[in-house]
Parts: sequence; structure tokens; C-alpha cells
Amino acid sequence: MPTMTGTSGGRHPSPNTLKPARLRLSDVTRLGGYGLQSRPLRAVLSALGIAIGIAAMVAVVGISASSHADLDRQLKTLGTNLLTVKPGKTFGGKDAQLPDTAVAMIKNVGPVLSATAIGMVPDAHVYRNDRIPVVETAGMSVAAARLDLLSTVSAELDHGTWLNAATERYPTVVLGARAAKQLGNPPTVYIGGRSWVVAGVLKEAPLAQELDLSALIGWPAATTYLGFGGHPTVVYTRSTESQVEAVQAVLAATANPESPNEVTVSRPSDLLTVQRAANKTFTALLVGLGAVALLVGGIGVANTMVISVLERRSEIGLRRSLGATKGQIRTQFVSESLLLSMLGGAVGALLGYLVTGTYAAIQKWPTVVPWWALVGGVGATVAIGAIAGLYPAIRAARLAPTEALASS
Repeated sequence: MPTMTGTSGGRHPSPNTLKPARLRLSDVTRLGGYGLQSRPLRAVLSALGIAIGIAAMVAVVGISASSHADLDRQLKTLGTNLLTVKPGKTFGGKDAQLPDTAVAMIKNVGPVLSATAIGMVPDAHVYRNDRIPVVETAGMSVAAARLDLLSTVSAELDHGTWLNAATERYPTVVLGARAAKQLGNPPTVYIGGRSWVVAGVLKEAPLAQELDLSALIGWPAATTYLGFGGHPTVVYTRSTESQVEAVQAVLAATANPESPNEVTVSRPSDLLTVQRAANKTFTALLVGLGAVALLVGGIGVANTMVISVLERRSEIGLRRSLGATKGQIRTQFVSESLLLSMLGGAVGALLGYLVTGTYAAIQKWPTVVPWWALVGGVGATVAIGAIAGLYPAIRAARLAPTEALASS
């Protein structure tokens, strides 16, 4: 109700001296809450649209951040000082070969801490048994391996044992993670016309992914049973962290002094980073979909508020008759819209955090949700609420008291 000010001498106040009562924040909140409580189902459905949009964006940002944190953790564990040396192409376009002395020469480089190699055995493939057709290789290959391979590439055994000085000379094999899965973890496999005993199975090797689909055998066994020529296919080197770039610059000339242009040198940790970076495009797409969902939710809020104005014309007319100003009516409906959107935003942020945590737990990642994603989500809901409630609020404020009461 308006209050009267400026009276004196028992005279009635002039209309120009009347000032409307100012609504406190608690009054505005109660008015907004009343409008939502009177139509709970509609309010919940409208808030759900906002919640879905915010949850989608928070979850996408959180999952991307958690994936990046997992990459950092992997690189810290695996190290970024691993370099690989592979044969490239000759001047005539044919496949080049690394000299069989490449590993020994690379070990002579001062900052190199360790060097090892695998050598793919041409025309040799691994089968579950001798009844599998020769053409069904499933992409698996056979590679001769040095005994110090695991320690250099930071690979680990899933079960069983690695090759040793005795087993590397006999038909004994260690399967890569994906090769073992495709073969069904058999006790023996069939390679080059004979059975080989499976001594162990590796876990996936992020920095040496070529091992995952390989059957690894000893270097002497590959020479004895499969006619392996001894040329390494991939040389792995670990260098002093501060000297990695310097070592990378000289590896080609060291591995193949006669033809350094036929050697390719790479850093596997960079490939992991590129793989994760490629996911940013997909992340951006999902954020866009979340923004569309948020927009749809905002339209739902606007629709709810417009209908609310139409259904509550008598209430608006009564409040105007009792002295409520146009500004107070606008404030009431904008506050309803803001409360509705903030409710959806809070629920959406919580859902997004829970989805991120659940997915990260399944992937065995650390759960990381940037604070700006949560704050930005709530901020977006405030903006959506203000925009969605502005037109209905102005429309409600323009209703004349007599017109609103007459239509009830």
C-alpha cells in the first residue's frame, strides 16, 4: 500500500506528495515464489529445460577437463622424454631400412639414457591355431623384441612374465593387449608353422601403441625360427629431459649415418596431446548442443511467464487497484522468471557435476569441473531468466486495473 508523507495541519496530502511503498528483497522473493507455487508442474517442466541445457554444458566442459587432467597424469607417469626412430622412404619411394647397428650407435649419444628396439617380422602373422585361414590376420603382426623393451617404453604386464635370457631363444611369445583380446587369451598361438607358448600379456602401451596388436618374440628366436634379418623397425630411446630436443636433432644421423633423410624421428607424447586436441572439435559441438538446449529452456520459461500473465489478469488488476505500481508488477514477474531459471540452473549444474563424476569414475579419470563452468552456468540462467521474463513483465505492467478486473 502507498504511504503518505508531507502532511501537516490536519490537511489531506496532495496527490503529488504520495510515494509508493518500496518492496524489500524478501517481499520480491515471496511474490516470485508464490507465482511458482501456484503452478508447480508447469514450473518444474520449465525449469527442466534450463536444467538440461546447463547440465549438458557443465558435463561437456567437465568431461573435457577431466580428460585433459588424465592426459597430464599419464604424461607425468610415462614421461615425455621418449623418442622413436623409424625407417622412412628412400629417394625412389621404397621402404627404407634401419641398419642393424642403429641401437648400438644411438646408445653412444651422451644424453641418451636407454635405447631398445622391435623389428617387425615380414610375412609372419599370429593365429589362434593352425586351422585359421592364412588371410585372416586380424591386423596382428609378429615383432622381435629386445629384453629391455618394457622398461624403456614404460609398458607393463597385465599377467604372466616377460621374455628373459632363456625364453627369448625359444618359441615363447608375449601378446599385446589388443592381440590377446582378439585371440581370446589362448595358452598357445600358431606362428610360422609351429605352436608358440604364450608367456604373458601386456597392458595397453599409450606411448608405443604398435605393441598392442603385436605378438612379441625374442630377437634370437625370430632369427632362428622365422628368418628375421635383424633390422629394427622401431627404435625407442629415453633421454635426459632437458636434452630431448638436442637428441631429437641428431638421432636421424646417428641411426643411419649414410642416409639420415631416410629416417623419421618422433615424440610419442606429442601424439597423445594431438589426439586429445582433436577431441576439442567434438567438445565444441556438444557445447553448442547444450547452448541450443539452454535456448529452448529459455523459450519455455518465456512461454510459461506469458501464459501466467494471461491467467493472472485479475490478480494483476487487484494489485494495481490496491496501489501497486507498474514497476512493482514488472518486478514481480521478472523475479518469478529469475527464480524459475535459477532453480533450473542450480539443478542443471548439480546434474552436470554428477554426470562428469560418474563418467570420470568409469574411465578412471580424476574428476575435474572448472569453477568457471559452474559460475558461468548459473550466470547464464540469470541472463536467460531476465530476458525471458522481461516481455511478460512489461505486458503485465501495462494492464490497466479496470481492464484486468473486467476480464476476470
